[in-house]
Amino acid sequence: MPTYRAPTKDMQFVLHDVLKIAEAGIPGYEELDRDTTEAILDEAAKLAENVLAPLNPVGDEEGCTLENGVVRTPKGFKEAFDQVRDGGWTALDCDPEYGGQGLPYLIQTAVGEMFSSANMAFNMYQGLTHGAYNAIHAHGSDAQKRMYLPKMVTCEWGGTMNLTEPHCGTDLGLIRTKAVPNGDGSYAISGQKIWISAGEHDMCDNIIHLVLAKLPDAPEGVKGISLFIVPKFMVNEDGSLGDRNSLSCGGLEKKMGIHGNATCVMNYDGATGFLVGEPHKGMRAMFTMMNEARLGVGLQGYAQGAVAYQNALGFAQDRLQGRDVTGVAAPDKPADPIIVHPDVRRNLMDQKALVEGARAFTFWGASLIDRSHRTGDAEAEGLISLMTPVIKGFLTDKGFETTVLAQQTLGGSGFTREWGLEQFVRDARITMIYEGTNGVQSLDLVGRKLGQDGGKHVMAFFEMVKSFVAETKGQDAEFDAQFLEPLKAASKDLQAAGMYFMSEGMKNPNNALSGSYDFMHLFGQVCMGLMWARMALAAKAALAEGAGDAAFYETKLATGRYYMARHLPVTGTHLARIRSGGEPVMALDAANF
Repeated sequence: MPTYRAPTKDMQFVLHDVLKIAEAGIPGYEELDRDTTEAILDEAAKLAENVLAPLNPVGDEEGCTLENGVVRTPKGFKEAFDQVRDGGWTALDCDPEYGGQGLPYLIQTAVGEMFSSANMAFNMYQGLTHGAYNAIHAHGSDAQKRMYLPKMVTCEWGGTMNLTEPHCGTDLGLIRTKAVPNGDGSYAISGQKIWISAGEHDMCDNIIHLVLAKLPDAPEGVKGISLFIVPKFMVNEDGSLGDRNSLSCGGLEKKMGIHGNATCVMNYDGATGFLVGEPHKGMRAMFTMMNEARLGVGLQGYAQGAVAYQNALGFAQDRLQGRDVTGVAAPDKPADPIIVHPDVRRNLMDQKALVEGARAFTFWGASLIDRSHRTGDAEAEGLISLMTPVIKGFLTDKGFETTVLAQQTLGGSGFTREWGLEQFVRDARITMIYEGTNGVQSLDLVGRKLGQDGGKHVMAFFEMVKSFVAETKGQDAEFDAQFLEPLKAASKDLQAAGMYFMSEGMKNPNNALSGSYDFMHLFGQVCMGLMWARMALAAKAALAEGAGDAAFYETKLATGRYYMARHLPVTGTHLARIRSGGEPVMALDAANF
């Protein structure tokens, strides 16, 4: 059975040495000293390691079952969910007015990584509730907030998002679910939704569904979509639960992975719903939920890579096969551990560099969300809007890649269920698909985010990289050559790609959109390069100050050098593909594929 150890030391390094959160000037961050974050992370680690991780293979083996309209979660899930609730882990960054702890989103992110690595399918139940809470908090009426949010904060009540229908996914303008006014301020919701994570289960007293539907007078397309609260059980004025609403789970999807999470077909048969926000403005409200969800999915992707890497490393240190080509490493054993072999080292270094870079990238993104929400900083809001498709798309691609590399480290053992690596591969695969496929993320990046507000946000990013290089160079020639010069070259590739889109995309949109996926990865590589340069700078400073555990900081520098030398140069390949334009991609007629 696989194991999991929460990377609290590395998280502390990112929080305090790299992001320097206590000095960030973000309200609430000044209270996050090392002792405080250590206490929070250590307690979360105990729960992740001792309660959630052992249930991960259980959830995968047992899955969920539908019996007489009730979904039963795997053995141990309900008791574990009670522990998560009782510990206040569902309320970390929620509004204190509704029972939350009011901590920054960054802390929620760090804890979320641990819980996702330990048991991704389990953590989705509270993750979906948190997203629904955010949408109601941002767009619901005061009465709706008072009625629903306190129980959602504690996860006594769950939450979902209902978008997809059998005939439409990405193109939500095609939805057929109807909302007919009842004449008393409520609406009758009728339709079917599919792929609804946590749509029905036995761990909460009630489930608050957020459902996209169209009013009778709705205009065509996405401009005619409204958002509705549709509770599983009606809620009385005093907060007690009333009658069962006219909705049901019509079936459970049989999936490649995340078996422990109930993925439901939801049927709404004239169910009572309540409008959230204004009529026909549902997409705006739902995107409040989806944007956070996309960041959370990026986190899920690399979190699966993180736990897979841990298990691959343990295997490589113990598995005896062959001898070190430079000399026997373990003369008292019949063979050397496979970690002595260069190709295994390459494999493990790829995993380590990707996971640690992704963690820093995601934590930085979470800090931008905090800066935006807590200070009203429009630049931070614009930058994280730009980064959201990159975090979701690039990090889930790389997270899945990492799980495959980890599986490969184990050879044949990685293909068997006993070792657990194949579950991480299967579970990670969905992250590239849901909350908008990664192809859609790349189209969003190039088609919408790149030119948003006249391109000011991407220009701000270029300026950020330029300023970092300018402020840092000249202090250490070796650091300049190993970190700053590769980062500078990669950033130039990114700028050149943007210029290509501006010049050629105007002539033919296919020239831009055919290169959008490469652009998303190019952008992600530059962001990771920036993170590794910042981590290396922090590690250098810690060594210069004589900080304890010099090996930790030396390891960080060596891993950063690996990323800059072996991964970052791929930006040139992405640029060459982008410059090839749309013709090679669009050359075949549809009939000739």
